[in-house]
Amino acid sequence: MLQGWRRAAIAAIVGIVAIGSAQAADQEIKAVPGEYVLTINPDFLSLSTDELSDVLGIEVVRKVSEASHAYLVRTSMLEDTEYVLARLGDHRAVQIIEPNFIYETVNLPNDPGLDRLWGLINDGRSGTKGVDVGAQEAWKIHTGAKNVIVAVIDTGVDYTIPDLAPNMWVNAAEANGTAGVDDDGNGFVDDLYGWDFANNDNDPKDDHSHGSHVSGTIGAKGNDNQGVVGVNWDVQIMALKFIKAQGGGTLEGAIGAIDYAVKMGANVLNNSWGGGGYSQQLYDAIDRTKKANRLFVAAAGNSSSDNDKKPTYPASYQIDNIISVAAIDARGNKASFSCYGKKSVHIAAPGVQIFSTVPGGFSAMSGTSMASPHVAGVAALVWSYLPQLTAVELKARLLKTAVPRASLTQYVSTGAVVNAFNALTDAAAPADPNDPTQWAKTRATFSTKHPYENKFDQEFSFRVPGAKRVAVHFSRFETEKNFDYVDVKDASGKVVNRISGVYGEIFSQPVDGDTVILHFHTDKSRTGYGFDVIGLAYQ
Repeated sequence: MLQGWRRAAIAAIVGIVAIGSAQAADQEIKAVPGEYVLTINPDFLSLSTDELSDVLGIEVVRKVSEASHAYLVRTSMLEDTEYVLARLGDHRAVQIIEPNFIYETVNLPNDPGLDRLWGLINDGRSGTKGVDVGAQEAWKIHTGAKNVIVAVIDTGVDYTIPDLAPNMWVNAAEANGTAGVDDDGNGFVDDLYGWDFANNDNDPKDDHSHGSHVSGTIGAKGNDNQGVVGVNWDVQIMALKFIKAQGGGTLEGAIGAIDYAVKMGANVLNNSWGGGGYSQQLYDAIDRTKKANRLFVAAAGNSSSDNDKKPTYPASYQIDNIISVAAIDARGNKASFSCYGKKSVHIAAPGVQIFSTVPGGFSAMSGTSMASPHVAGVAALVWSYLPQLTAVELKARLLKTAVPRASLTQYVSTGAVVNAFNALTDAAAPADPNDPTQWAKTRATFSTKHPYENKFDQEFSFRVPGAKRVAVHFSRFETEKNFDYVDVKDASGKVVNRISGVYGEIFSQPVDGDTVILHFHTDKSRTGYGFDVIGLAYQ
């Protein structure tokens, strides 16, 4: 009989696949029709793919990777997913079976108008001075080195781009070997720059642009009088393509790429992609990176949702070596599209209008896809300078030395932006003076009706006599996002902050003066919990 935990897991997967099309687009879960990835029980590992096909009664296409003991299998697209999962999940040879989930790049459409790398050095022309990763100060200490390999698991990398070519990882055994021969015996023939797991060939050249853009932020060659510069002037970029030109990749490809990166010595794995449902096999692959002392950096997602409540994978897997990254704009605020999570998203980085390398030139892109490589780049910079750190120690160092911003306290666990200089010097940044959590507090109580009313429009005023600045402390805030909202105003009626959506304990943006006004407006459709005010913070 099928073990209880396996039956429950299959039931959960079936439910995910069945309801995927009915979910909101930002939560849609996709899989390749008729394809599944299954992990074989150890007693059957000696069988060939043909023998496994006979045992399982299904087409076994190929082994995904040696480390995973996983295989790609295929059935008729007309076969019901629930039936296939139940039938094979109950088979004595099968340990885990899951749909071949589809993952997608995590970026927004290009806007080539911005031609400055504000994410590295922000002088104030593109936003707020100093809202960057502290690269200018960091480069006075260290500019990177070839002793660290960053695997870009993505749409591939255009290794002919002049700014990327000098920093591409090259498989020395294949470069010095014989064409058509697996010179290093790793199971991949002529894998010079990496591997294409989307098309199962040895050319991981980017035919989309996303992976090349990510790579430029991590390690476009520096001080060479051309193009742009990455966080690292010198580094090794390993090209691992599993996402096709159309923007989709599969579970099978993701596992293969991750295991290849570990096998071939990548230190940092950048993962600017997401989608699918929870996958035990993807979890296991990432867990293998932890055991191999690798750092796994992942984009938090672009659906503007709370990952604490609706996880985004792979960023939301709870594994010690994962860093989940949200995106900020040039003023230091969470990007409107960025997913967040007070518990599950760790840190923020620049992700709006990021200028970087693409095939044929340069372009600006936005997304948590662009934030993740800033963190991966900083990690590589620090690790090449301090190679004695473990992956978990490096993660802790990046989180500890990030620069706090009041605008992020409700969105990421650190409430802070990654900083290369602080990470190199192990310097903890001071608290943000604009952060109301650090101010004096006084009690004030107010609650809306729970749930609140439709077509409601009213103002509520709070005052701390003599205060120079005041912020409202909410213990709970829940309104219909974008339709029901609270405007935070100063005594003159100027709106300084609009709050809408679902949050836990948060502070409003501070207003100048001793009086703060809350203007609560609702429309005539859905309602929600409302909010509870428990106090005021003031200076």
